[in-house]
Amino acid sequence: MQATAVLQESYAARIPTVPAPAAIASLDNITKRYKATTALDGLSLSLHPGEVVALLGPNGAGKSTAVRLMLGLASPSSGSVHIFGGDPRDPATRTRVGAMLQVARIPETLRVREHIDLFRSYYPRPLAFEEVVRIAQLQGIENRLFSQLSGGQKQRVLFGLALCGDPDLLFLDEPTVGMDIEARRSLWQQIRSLAARGKTVLLTTHYLEEADALAHRIVVIDKGRIVSEGTPSEIKSQTAGRKIRCRTTLSIDWLRSLSGVTAVEHSGEHVTVTATNAESVVREMLLRDEALSGLEITSPALEDAFLELTSAK
Repeated sequence: MQATAVLQESYAARIPTVPAPAAIASLDNITKRYKATTALDGLSLSLHPGEVVALLGPNGAGKSTAVRLMLGLASPSSGSVHIFGGDPRDPATRTRVGAMLQVARIPETLRVREHIDLFRSYYPRPLAFEEVVRIAQLQGIENRLFSQLSGGQKQRVLFGLALCGDPDLLFLDEPTVGMDIEARRSLWQQIRSLAARGKTVLLTTHYLEEADALAHRIVVIDKGRIVSEGTPSEIKSQTAGRKIRCRTTLSIDWLRSLSGVTAVEHSGEHVTVTATNAESVVREMLLRDEALSGLEITSPALEDAFLELTSAK
């Protein structure tokens, strides 16, 4: 027994430990004040290689401030910001970062090709022109004036400009605003491909289905603080439960008395029951109402979790 334990200990000691990938960007206990307003309040956040992180929150939650700090466009009131282990304002750091911001303004009188060539000239090792066009899906509009583009096409150009330096860290602020469904899904695929190549993407979006579809990790902030963090599934599991929708003769009071039921709503001829244990509740309902029909069970949406996490208490 003792000899076996010694052998096991010796073998375990020889197994190499695989360290977790180091963060390439971090906000450490950041507070940011604008006069009497506190935009961030002791916030800590880290980003790792190859992950897509969705930063969600209501308007005024502090999302833009967090992004500005990581881009070196603002300084914290307290705490520290590190990008690739250094200062985000360092020129060598900035060449490894790309950003697509809603506040971006570029000349309307330049052609798409001219914009790409100009932005590529800012970097020591830019992404090839053809690659920028391919990833941002700009084929066929390279020679058009920016002013002649639709809203969705302009968004694709701004996405392409953010890629010009072949960045290791990419900030995307509402990247699919103005895009139709097909263009939006195509851009999602390009973002997934970037992450698969080891690029890190920080995404801010009001399209919660976009965050659900793309993010490896979601960080929800409210009033300058993180209120929840985890995978999309983990975030959604924090809601009151799944929804059961059906037509039934069972009374509202009886449904509310069932174990695990957190809410019951009646709309027209349908009843919607929210329950933490949907299967058990459905079994009880079917035992009491053989005529029950139109049964639908849906998992909580990210929107439900978001509203629950950020609603004023």
